[in-house]
Order: sequence, then structure tokens, then C-alpha cells
Amino acid sequence: MSSTREMPIFPLGTVLFPGGTLPLRIFEQRYLEMTKVCIRDNAPFGVCLIREGHEVGTPAVPHTVGCSAHILRWDMPHLGLFHLMTEGGRVFRILEQWSSRTGLLHAQVELESAPAEQMLPVEFQPLAALLETIMSKVGAERFPAPARLDDAAWVAYRLAESLPLEAGLRQNLLEQRDPLLALEEVKTFLRSKSVTV
Repeated sequence: MSSTREMPIFPLGTVLFPGGTLPLRIFEQRYLEMTKVCIRDNAPFGVCLIREGHEVGTPAVPHTVGCSAHILRWDMPHLGLFHLMTEGGRVFRILEQWSSRTGLLHAQVELESAPAEQMLPVEFQPLAALLETIMSKVGAERFPAPARLDDAAWVAYRLAESLPLEAGLRQNLLEQRDPLLALEEVKTFLRSKSVTV
């Protein structure tokens, strides 16, 4: 079931997926303040891929579909710097956005319900095998536990994070609400790189 809420938006040059982890180094004043509030209130913020602009400086224009981020761990090695480990929560769509006087973006967002767990069809089993190989090479601890290699959405999200995809394709995969169509897009990418799956 979808729901709406207000949250601060952090436009980045990367795409966060539900269940994925994203380390962040926070040093800009507007994001330091955002982080303090999120830690204090145990509240999420939104991560959106930048459509126009840059991570630092004047507010960037984000894509309208992003993913909520929850702070798992934080450290402040010195004043004016946060090290965060965040985890992706729910996909959302921006309904309305505005900037505070500090330049922090805020938005009213519609949070989408998580897709129902869908068993991985047999034709996509080779993609699960590819993901298993990647996990064994880079370390299973870098992936959300428990591994759900029989869940179509989990496999699609983890491949989207792991493969060398352009940011625009990652964004398409985040916006794709049917995990089987997302997996089909991953297969098309691999074929374009002459990888047979």
C-alpha cells in the first residue's frame, strides 16, 4: 500500500535500491543538519539520482523517483564530518518539492509498497547464478542478508548494484515496478556486452 510523507532529499550521482547499502561522507552544512535531524528522529531521507547539476553547491535537480535511506550506523570523526552507512528502504515518487533557505531540498513523496515476493522463473536462473558468482568474488557480507536468490526483485536489485551499468539504466531499473521486466533489461545489457546468460 502506498503512503505519502515529507522528507529531505539528497540528490546524488548514484542510485540506491531497496535493501542496498550506501556509505556516505557528509560535510556540507545543509546535509550535516539533515543528518542530525534524521539521527535524532530516527527518520529516513530520500536519495535521488541527479538529473541536472552537481552533488556540491547549488541544489541539483533530482529524478522524481528515488529510494528512502535509513541510517544504520554513523560516526563523527571530527566536527563537521559524518560517516554514514545507510540502507535503502522504499521506492518513492516526488509529488512536490521545495528548497529551504539553506539549500536543502524537501519533498512530499508517495512511498510505493514493496513488490510482492515473486519466485525467480527458470529462464532467469542463469542471472541468479551470475549474482552468486559475483557475491563469492566480492564477499557475501557486502550484500543484504539473508541472500534471496530465488526472489526476482532481490536478484534484479543486487545485479543493478553490482554490474557496471550507466546511472541512467540503474534509474530505469529502480523505476521498473515489475522485477521480471527489470531482469529482462539486465539480460539485454549483458547481451550487449557479449555476456551469455
